[in-house]
Amino acid sequence: MSNGVKVGLLVVIAGVLGLIAFRMTGSTEKIESREATPTQAEVAPKGSNPQQSTVGAASEGRAKTTISFEETEFDFGNIKQGDVKDHSFKFKNTGSEPLIIENAKGSCGCTVPEYPKDPVLPGATAEIHVKFNSAGKSNKQQKTVTLTANTEPLQTILTIKAFVEVEGK
Repeated sequence: MSNGVKVGLLVVIAGVLGLIAFRMTGSTEKIESREATPTQAEVAPKGSNPQQSTVGAASEGRAKTTISFEETEFDFGNIKQGDVKDHSFKFKNTGSEPLIIENAKGSCGCTVPEYPKDPVLPGATAEIHVKFNSAGKSNKQQKTVTLTANTEPLQTILTIKAFVEVEGK
């Protein structure tokens, strides 16, 4: 092998090693900066669930009120697979402070709640609209919507039920 080829190979090898070293240095900086930022678990109070500490955090600090639902459970009865059904849960702010719903979350992607984003004044009524999509579901179904608000307790559970009939069965 000639000296020119050897030098060329050495230059290529040195370039590749330099590129690898450069990329590793960039990765190390990213890891170091991530480690410098405390994680949610490190910030959460000792013994608490970090996931729970973020949901309801805003409601926890607000003045408390009370909420009264006409019903907290609704049964659609027998429905056909693929049907999309909806129901509105009517409620009243029975307390003396504005009711602020921080979050409403369905137990799965097939259950989608819509809730008032503006405060519900004392004595006022409003609705939580829940849509249930039975696609891919069969037999007895029970789904929940968890409301988080400035109430005591912080969370209220609404339940929908249905018996999903599969065609041909």
